[in-house]
Amino acid sequence: QLQLVESGGGLVQPGGSLTLSCAVPGLTLDYFAIGWFRQVPGKEREGVSCIGSSNSSTVYAGSTKGRFTVYRDSAKNTVYLQMNSLKPEDTAVYYCATRGLPLSSCVSADFGSWGQGTQVTVSS
Repeated sequence: QLQLVESGGGLVQPGGSLTLSCAVPGLTLDYFAIGWFRQVPGKEREGVSCIGSSNSSTVYAGSTKGRFTVYRDSAKNTVYLQMNSLKPEDTAVYYCATRGLPLSSCVSADFGSWGQGTQVTVSS
């Protein structure tokens, strides 16, 4: 079982920015599709943004398109989620996950290994 490590969450005011990081020690992330998901209590896990292996493609949820950007730093073997213009409704626990097959969609059922999550709270 892969061990994914998310970081970068925290408390931010509406309109602010955060950058989340996802790393997997010992694994070359370029070979994997990586997904970012979020979940609030009582709701299903929602796909936020996904990126295919070797940056082959990206998918964004409608609510985050234009505000969030997913990208890789291959030298650091890390995938990032840059979140701008944050809104209170973006408050959630954010998870990253891996997929060993080509990216076809950004749904949680398509991803196999998950991190522990990092809390993002958008509030004034």
